[in-house]
Amino acid sequence: MKLSLGPLLYYWKKSEVEAFYEQVSQWPVEIVYLGETVCARRRELKLDDWASIANQLVQAGKQVVLSSQTLIESEGDLKQLMRLVDLAASQGWQVEANDQSALQLLSEAEVPFVSGPAVNIYNPRTLQRLVNLGLQRWCFPVELSRETLADMQQAIAAQGMQVETEVFAYGHLPLAWSSRCFTARYHDLPKDRCGFVCQQYQDGLLMRSQEAQDVFVLNGIQSLSGACCNLADQLPLMQQLQVDVVRLSPQAQSMAEVVSHFDQLRHGWTPLETTIPLHDQLDCNGYWFGRPGMEQVESGR
Repeated sequence: MKLSLGPLLYYWKKSEVEAFYEQVSQWPVEIVYLGETVCARRRELKLDDWASIANQLVQAGKQVVLSSQTLIESEGDLKQLMRLVDLAASQGWQVEANDQSALQLLSEAEVPFVSGPAVNIYNPRTLQRLVNLGLQRWCFPVELSRETLADMQQAIAAQGMQVETEVFAYGHLPLAWSSRCFTARYHDLPKDRCGFVCQQYQDGLLMRSQEAQDVFVLNGIQSLSGACCNLADQLPLMQQLQVDVVRLSPQAQSMAEVVSHFDQLRHGWTPLETTIPLHDQLDCNGYWFGRPGMEQVESGR
């Protein structure tokens, strides 16, 4: 089982991004997703900057995947997507398609690709169709249960599909994208003059209900789960189901410890720390157990 580091969802300063991925080159992850997937206005790092980081990671032995924007809203977004596809094809890197536009471009260009968790693959027939178009790895949608994963894995084996399965196992769950920017609205700013206020929140802006419950994390136009998904104790089941890759989503603090924790677990070692020393926020695993996503179901079920 491989570990992957998903695309950075938050808007960090360029120097912070570069320092982060310099550390990543030393971490025990095999796959690293790179690029801006949330907001087209976030251009602190240009495509050439991402390519430079990608080259450094490749030299460190990592497999690099360039991630496409999830919500394509304009002709400019499409042109940026085309440049990303061309760059990946020229360098021999894979592309993570995060919407239908990317799926179409990549299949037409006959460039092998992977799909992100925002691509709705809910049944074997859809998966088979995308495999026929060049899909090499798919990320299991975050809102589906372990029973659905077992059914899909059984179908993949029965139909002889040549495709890897990846499961989002750690981080705030990416739930929705909107043409509106919630962080800008929180600051009473129009979207096109947002002042990049989302850069003030390294792990997004936590939104609590009137009952003081962590409901969502606002990240520009993206809504994430308020609690942090943590499926660390489910790795034995994922290995039993022959999941190929486990995805960890970058957070600002303690990611090295998170990666180390999952690395020990996948090798059957008992981590020195029984809990992940990341933060004091709530964990959730509800979707995995077929429950509301924000719930935390007792382990052992």
